[in-house]
Amino acid sequence: MRADRAWVRLGPDRRLNLLDLRPDAWTDEDLATGLSRTYRWGGHSRWELPLSVAQHSLTVLAIRQRMEGRGLAASAAFRELLHDADEGLLGFDCITPLKPHMGEGYARLTRNLQAAIADRYRLLPWSSEEYLLHKRADRLAANSEARHVAGWSLDEIREEFGTAEILEEDPLHQGGLALPPGLRPWEPWPPKLSARLFLTRLQNLSDQSWRDRALAQLAAAFSRAPDRLRHRCAAQVQGDARHDTLVRAEAPTGEAWEGVIVAGERDEAGAWLLDSEFTIFTDDERPEGQLITVQGWNCHVELL
Repeated sequence: MRADRAWVRLGPDRRLNLLDLRPDAWTDEDLATGLSRTYRWGGHSRWELPLSVAQHSLTVLAIRQRMEGRGLAASAAFRELLHDADEGLLGFDCITPLKPHMGEGYARLTRNLQAAIADRYRLLPWSSEEYLLHKRADRLAANSEARHVAGWSLDEIREEFGTAEILEEDPLHQGGLALPPGLRPWEPWPPKLSARLFLTRLQNLSDQSWRDRALAQLAAAFSRAPDRLRHRCAAQVQGDARHDTLVRAEAPTGEAWEGVIVAGERDEAGAWLLDSEFTIFTDDERPEGQLITVQGWNCHVELL
């Protein structure tokens, strides 16, 4: 075996080279599968199945969302879901007490994996406050899993983690997930179920996170736009999906634009009429933005 051979076969035409990792080397399905087959607590469980990192990631996200109360931004939720994604690519969840003994090579490998994941999914860096909240959610999930999945006593949890705070109710049984009947709270899921639910959440948050970034970029461009342009807009670009309508319009010539509708006709509910003439603000070609008039009846228009 070659000393420099450290790739994993992901599919008929895909290799994941762990020593030279490219952000496009895996698919979302590959990641979901890897996390669903990577197990926490050394693979040990008081249930028939071990607990996957995919299920743990969904648990941490559910706890963090509940902590927020008013709702967690898509970009923050995306980062929570992917906080252990490197373990799915590596196929190994090292128990925490062992990590200091694994050496600099292992630490460097995990840093490289995390950097590639952050690049691939355009994850925002943690602020100090956000990271503390994340660690609190992650620790609460770990304490609860130790009790309900791994079978630790409260004394063992307190001795190891310094606190015996646990959740009695499984947040994933309260989060609106489409769980099959018969699954009990805290019961580890079969790998196919873990992969499917993780992948669904990953793709939904990926779309929402992209939309949030696009709106924020357009709002920044709108703030730089000259007054003569802004005065032609019936609506302002606020960078908020609750207010802004982000669309893609494609003309018969093949020319296309993405932007926020800022003028046009509305229906009785206040929604923009996409089959009439309307104006979008876009920053496709100019950093200060521009206005494009769209004849909706003659273009293909889709909401983003």
